[in-house]
Amino acid sequence: MRLRASIEPTSLRDFLTFEEHLEGSLQILGATEPHPVWYEMPVFTFYNRNAVAGPGDAIAVPPGCELLDFELELAVVIGKPGKDLTPEQAGDHIAGYTLFNDWSARDLMQPVIPFGMGPMKGKDFANSFGPWVVTADELAPYRREDRLALELHVELNGVPLPAGGDSSVNMAWSFEEMIAFASRGTELRTGDVLASGTCGGGCLLEYWARLGTDVVPPLAPGDEVTLVAEGIGALSNTIVAGADPVPLGRARPARERRQRDWSGVVGRG
Repeated sequence: MRLRASIEPTSLRDFLTFEEHLEGSLQILGATEPHPVWYEMPVFTFYNRNAVAGPGDAIAVPPGCELLDFELELAVVIGKPGKDLTPEQAGDHIAGYTLFNDWSARDLMQPVIPFGMGPMKGKDFANSFGPWVVTADELAPYRREDRLALELHVELNGVPLPAGGDSSVNMAWSFEEMIAFASRGTELRTGDVLASGTCGGGCLLEYWARLGTDVVPPLAPGDEVTLVAEGIGALSNTIVAGADPVPLGRARPARERRQRDWSGVVGRG
C-alpha cells in the first residue's frame, strides 16, 4: 500500500514569504535587493492543480529541461469557505498543513519570466504533496505567536543538504495573513491550498547562485529528493527520465491586420 497525495487542490496559490530564498533567487539574476512591493503585500501566483504527485511517486524531467530543481515549502489547506477574511478570522478556515514540493524547471522559466506571464512550462509539470495533512491543534506546540516554528530541511539521495535547513518562523507573512489577502474580493473554498514559498536553503537555485552548477549539479534521473518538516513528516520522490519536447516552429505573423482609426475614441463623461 502507498500513500496518495495528501490533497488534490481545488486551487493552488504559491506565495513568496521567505526573504532569504528571495535574496538567493535575486542573486542569480544579478539583482541586489527585493522589489519594494514584496514588503507591502504577500505576493503569489497560481499553479497547475492538475499536476499533483504524492509520496513515492516518480517525477519525470519535463521536456527540454536541463536544470531541474526542487523547492521545500509548507502549505495550508482551506477547510471551509470564506471571503474578505481578517487574519483573526482566517485560523478558523484552516483544515491543516502539509509539505509541498514545488518542482521547478529553471532553464524553462528563465527566458519567459521577463515576458510578465509567470514561469509557464517551468512550473507546469509536477506539484508534490504529503505525506498527510496535519491539523492545526496537532501543531499547537510549535506555535510562536502568529507563526509556526517548524524545522525544515531537504535530503538529496539520503544526505541532508550541507548548508542546512530553515524554520517556518522566518516567514515574512503568517498563513493567516496569506489567507486574508487571498480572500480579498474572492471566496476561498474547501480544498484550496496556499503554499508558503521556498524556505531559505530549500532549493538548488540558491546553491547555484553562490557556487554554480559545476559544483552542485541539477537533478537527474535516479535522484531521490526528500523534504522534511518537524511535526509533519517526510515527503520523498524519485526523478525519472521524461519525454523529448515536440517542436512547434516559430510564431506566424498576422495575415490580415486591421487599419484602425483611434482618433474618434472619446472618454466617458
